[in-house]
Amino acid sequence: MSDAPAPSVRTIKTWDLGVRLFHWLLVASVALALFSSEEESALSAWHIPAGWVAAVLIAFRLIWGIVGGEHARFANLIRPSRMAGHVSGLFAGQVHASLGHNPLGGIAVLGLLGLTAATVFAGVTGREGSHEVIAWTLLAMIALHVAAVIAMSFLSRDNLIGAMITGRKKTTHFPDAQDAAPPLRLAVPLAVLVLAGSAWAAT
Repeated sequence: MSDAPAPSVRTIKTWDLGVRLFHWLLVASVALALFSSEEESALSAWHIPAGWVAAVLIAFRLIWGIVGGEHARFANLIRPSRMAGHVSGLFAGQVHASLGHNPLGGIAVLGLLGLTAATVFAGVTGREGSHEVIAWTLLAMIALHVAAVIAMSFLSRDNLIGAMITGRKKTTHFPDAQDAAPPLRLAVPLAVLVLAGSAWAAT
């Protein structure tokens, strides 16, 4: 009897547009805040606006973590039951691809959100010493995050950066996977309200 044919490789929707726009806009705002942080910088006038953009983006991400697409939701970021198996697998050299964030990746996302919010808060409240310390901690966390993404992409043979650009992944590692659940119907109106309110508060 012949073996059953291998399932064909498809591409499926993984990351919704909202979470992808948030991700890359936050990257841009943090980078601009970094390069404009010195008073003698030609970009210094953009430091405070970059911080406010980051704050508005954090507000958006908080609501999107509730109403956004399947893999953007906080319920899929915080998975304590899978953490021990994931970490022990990494130490054993068993690296597996994940459709959304893996357990450590989910914790990293929450940490980055928290550090970004804390950096902005310290800056807004004039706590310059704390602002600088938290900002450098954030940058160290970002460097670690980028290194982990590159390493996991290589070890799992899963293009994580490409997926965050296109929103899609191949089913090479997930032959039975289907498109991720989309954002809730009220997601966009709620997100617009949050963005508008946050932008108004920042002005």
